[in-house]
Amino acid sequence: MSSVEARNRRRRATVKDVALEAGVSRGTVSRVLNGQPYVSEDARTAIDAAIAKVGFIPNRAARSLVLQRSQAIGLIVHEPHSLFVEDPNIGSILMGANAALSEADYQMSTLIADTPRDVDRLARYLSGGLIDGVIIVSARVGDPITEAVARLDLPATFVGRPRDIGSAASVAIDNRDSARRITNRLLATGRRRVGMIAAALDRDSGADRLAGFVDAVGGRFDAELVERVPLYSYSDGQRGMRTLLARCPDVDGIFASSDAVAAGAMDVLQSEGRRIPDDVGIVGFDDSSWAMRCDPPLSTVHQPATELGRAAAESVLRQLRGVSDESEGRQLECPIVWRGSA
Repeated sequence: MSSVEARNRRRRATVKDVALEAGVSRGTVSRVLNGQPYVSEDARTAIDAAIAKVGFIPNRAARSLVLQRSQAIGLIVHEPHSLFVEDPNIGSILMGANAALSEADYQMSTLIADTPRDVDRLARYLSGGLIDGVIIVSARVGDPITEAVARLDLPATFVGRPRDIGSAASVAIDNRDSARRITNRLLATGRRRVGMIAAALDRDSGADRLAGFVDAVGGRFDAELVERVPLYSYSDGQRGMRTLLARCPDVDGIFASSDAVAAGAMDVLQSEGRRIPDDVGIVGFDDSSWAMRCDPPLSTVHQPATELGRAAAESVLRQLRGVSDESEGRQLECPIVWRGSA
């Protein structure tokens, strides 16, 4: 092989090379690469074949400058790092969103907001033009990230429905109705002293699950039977159950506001000699991998986390195409999954 041939083999193929091979203009090649209309199917087929033959790799940085887009979507999770690793729902949301974005040739950038410093850093990052839109998970009312997104007018979709996001797009489940239904199912087993370990009351999901529990117990509601904990975590389930047992040792039913919380509560109940479900029936929420780790397996509400992630990503992509998702407020179904714990 001559030195000229070696240099040519090492040289990166260009749009001009593709155009010469396909027998079309460079402008036609550019329209195909940028997803623009008004190109015949014959020309598209010829260009695709030419790209494969000459080994052309699109320069995404240059394409982004032309389109004024980064081809990246941020998935912001406003949770502690420990919960990001522990909570299977977050992973399922992430996988669902990534699948939809990958199909659309977008990159997903995962951004975790744990501390106030993280929140400030993310607000600066969002203003840098490095992402085209955001999916926001676990936003609180008055969340600084929500405020930053609104200020920058970024295309955004929330997983969940915080009460202060106005007409912003969201995909969610009916946490209140689902909590009411599973609490009623637990009450129907004959339990008389049913309590709740209520987690994450600073966000819509936790507050709505507590409201659904209150709806179900109605006039029998006893505030002493509700123990509030900060996070949807196994350790908070343990702490909450210990405190609730000490205060109300006659409790015979528990609605834990997540499967991880329920698993922690079951660990404490069993260590105290309480038989499940004979002495205490317990139900959770999520139908995550935690539910099947429990012994007996946990009765719970199925949360379609993967579908929520996919729907949120598709919502942001629609906004980027100029299709408004304002006031969409889409809700997905959440069936009860009844197992041996109650």
